[in-house]
Amino acid sequence: MLVVSCIKQVPDTTQVQIDPETNTLIRDGIPFIMNPYDTHALEESLQLRDKYALRPVALSMGPPNAEATLRKACALGVDDAILLSDRCFGGADTLATSRVLSAAIERLAKSEELGIVFCGKQTIDGDTAQVGPGIASRLGLHQLTLVDRIEHLDLEKKTIRVRRKLEGRYEIVEAPLPVMITVVREINQPRY
Repeated sequence: MLVVSCIKQVPDTTQVQIDPETNTLIRDGIPFIMNPYDTHALEESLQLRDKYALRPVALSMGPPNAEATLRKACALGVDDAILLSDRCFGGADTLATSRVLSAAIERLAKSEELGIVFCGKQTIDGDTAQVGPGIASRLGLHQLTLVDRIEHLDLEKKTIRVRRKLEGRYEIVEAPLPVMITVVREINQPRY
């Protein structure tokens, strides 16, 4: 069963500068990193591989230099890494991004059963938290957001039970597979 982790290369926010004339991000000389929330999504997919023998795949949409982020995912242990890169993706908003990622996931699911799509809660460069839910909507998946723990995964019954971290409380939710899950930092400690 396939577990897809959507990861994004983002500018290291500790080094970001804004052009005072254009009010846009100055990208020259800025180091890029894997979005911190996505590191937790990737780690969760690796833990599921270790525990249930699922097949983790890292998927990213970005410029050619995003290959470095996918190489890191490979070094951490994913089975495959896929970069979707084209000049026409430049400046894509969350709607376009979720559309492109959904099309790639749909194509992967034609050759292998899809179990889970993981996304970080949000990216540190956009903070919209819309790509994961957008993927779920496009693919017709149940969406489990703000997950801080996978309580139980039953591959025979094809169900998953998770704990969602809400303001001042938690919620336990069960859903049929396949699902899209956005994770928060508390879910795990990523390997490095």
